[in-house]
Formats: sequence, structure tokens, C-alpha cells
Amino acid sequence: MAVRYELIKTCKQTGARLGKLHTPHGTIDTPIFMPVGTLATVKTMTPEDLKEMNAQIILSNTYHLFLRPGHELVAEAGGLHSFMNWDRAILTDSGGFQVFSLSNLRQIDEEGVAFRSHLSGEKLFLSPEKAMEIQNALGADIMMAFDECAPYPAEPEYVKPSMERTTRWAERCLKAHKRPHDQALFGIVQGGMYRDLREQSARDITSLDFPGYAIGGLSVGEPHQLMYEVLDYTVPLLPSNKPRYLMGVGSPDALIEGAIRGIDMFDCVLPTRIARNGTCMTSEGRLVIRNAKYAHDFTPLDPNCDCYTCRNYTRAYIRHLIRCDEILGVRLTTYHNLHFLLNMMEQVRQAIMEDRLRDFRDEFFARYGITETRGF
Repeated sequence: MAVRYELIKTCKQTGARLGKLHTPHGTIDTPIFMPVGTLATVKTMTPEDLKEMNAQIILSNTYHLFLRPGHELVAEAGGLHSFMNWDRAILTDSGGFQVFSLSNLRQIDEEGVAFRSHLSGEKLFLSPEKAMEIQNALGADIMMAFDECAPYPAEPEYVKPSMERTTRWAERCLKAHKRPHDQALFGIVQGGMYRDLREQSARDITSLDFPGYAIGGLSVGEPHQLMYEVLDYTVPLLPSNKPRYLMGVGSPDALIEGAIRGIDMFDCVLPTRIARNGTCMTSEGRLVIRNAKYAHDFTPLDPNCDCYTCRNYTRAYIRHLIRCDEILGVRLTTYHNLHFLLNMMEQVRQAIMEDRLRDFRDEFFARYGITETRGF
């Protein structure tokens, strides 16, 4: 297999897993947060920045790279690692979420999805086979099966055939995958918010023996408590000797709660997206740097943070940059937010090693201003 999961320890307080994911481009400590580099770049960050903050794996987007610059050009450059000068692990998503989020521009049938480019309006078609062709050309260490992500809310009459189609598409992805020796293909469990459909999907997808499994269709607008309930009964259905990936989740509380429930991998655009609006994650909660009260504040964004931004720049200066739409301001807030989550996940791993993840969760939530814990 192209990737292999190694279980190091299980937390006695919570059952959370400490592990290592061995890939062709390095070993990843789990649980891990993966910064999102949609267009072969994490916005405003260089590969050197990402390495400095110890990002061990990043995610890029199949749909967007298919449109620009095209997977053939990336293959010509030697693959995504060479193209973007990143020698650590990469995961590419299938493109399905982006296609299905363009609800007024696409049409689904058994063969795949016909849609119009959000850039040019050009008619395009994405199928399981095409998603595999694109991802094989991109050359990421981990690639995702093409799936249908049901919206929230959705009736079971919609979710059930959608989930069953995802299974059939997963089978086609396995057949079309050309590089299993150096690219691991993960299957995706769907089923909406319905326990019986999640259980059926988990049975069907795990029977195909993928080297790793993702839980999709969450963090699509449902309350966090409902997401945690779905995880509570879905995660135990996934093989314990393979990595578990919760797609599209990036808030600090959801990362910690997901790790408690046995998730190994997370990704989300949240830290970079809110950074562009001047919102920063700190040890005492979110800080909106645009606010007038920071105009004469010459302290770091977070006095408890040792990232490049907090070592060198003040709230007053960063507020000035953000308000003047200076690119450096977004670069500094982005660096800080990514460092914050990566450092938090390092603390989560240490807490698992020391059998105190529940205590860490409670202490972190109290500092961050999260008032509700989730049943563990």
C-alpha cells in the first residue's frame, strides 16, 4: 500500500488515537490538521512558511486544478509536489464537493456530473474515471474517491439513492485508479444525518478495502452536536488499523471533539478564510483585529503564541495593515491562524500520550470561551 497507519497509543480518558501515517513523502503524526492549498498554494504562505510551522501534509483541490492550470500541465511539471515545490505529503480531494455545491449549474446521473465552469461557463463533465485521471496526473500521496455530498437538510428519499450511488462510484474509482503503488485512494462514507444510511454506507465502503476512509457530508450546515452524534456511531464502524479522515472540519472545538471520537485527519479553509477578514484564533478565543480597541494595542495577537507573527508584530500594526488592505496583513494573520491550529493539534497529541485529552479539552474550552462540552 502507498500509505500505512501505525497506532502508537490510545488515550485512556477518551479512546482518542495517537498514530503515525506513513506516506511516500514522509511520516505524519496523527491526529493532524491539514492546511488547504486549493490552487496548489496555501494562500499567502510559502512552502518554507508551512514547514516552519510544521505542516506535515496539505490539501489541494481537484476541481480547481482541473480548471486551472489543468492536470496535464501539472503532470508535465513532474506532478503537484514538483510544481508547487512541496516535498511533504499532499492529499487531493475528488472535486465532488465543489461540483455539488454549484447546485444551480450541475446535473447528476449515474455516469457522473455535468456542470458549467464557475469561471467561464464552459460545459464540463466529471465522472469517477475522470476524477481518477486528474488525481493520478496530480500525483498526490492520498487521493479521494468521487462521491456525492448530500446537502443539509435533505430527506432520506434523496440521501439514500445518493449514498448508494457514491458506493457504485467508489467501485468505479478503484477500477480506474492507475497508481495504487504510490498513491493511496481513500473511500468516503456518506449517508447524511441518518444512522441507518450511515451504517449501510460504512459497511458498503469498508467492504471495498480502501487503505483509508473519510467521513463526508458533515460540516455542511448542521449543528455541531448533530455532527458529533453522527461521529459517535459512524467512527466505530471504520477499521481500527486504517486512517480516519473527517472532511471539511477546522474549528478548534470540532478538531478536539473529533480527535476524542477517534478521527486522525482534518482539513478546512476556516483558518485561512477568516484570516483574510482579520479574524484571529487565540488562546483566549477569537480576536477581530479590525476593531478600534486595538488601534493603540502594541501587544502580540496572542501573548501565549510563539509564531512568527506574534514574535515580531503588534495588534496595532496588523490592524493598520488589514484596514489598509495591505497583503502583508493577511499574510501575518494567516500565518498565525495556521500555526495556532497546528500547535493545538500538537498539544492534542501530547495530551493523548499522557492520557489527559478530556482534561485538555475542558481547559482549552474554558480559556477559548467555549461553554458547552459534548458528552465525554
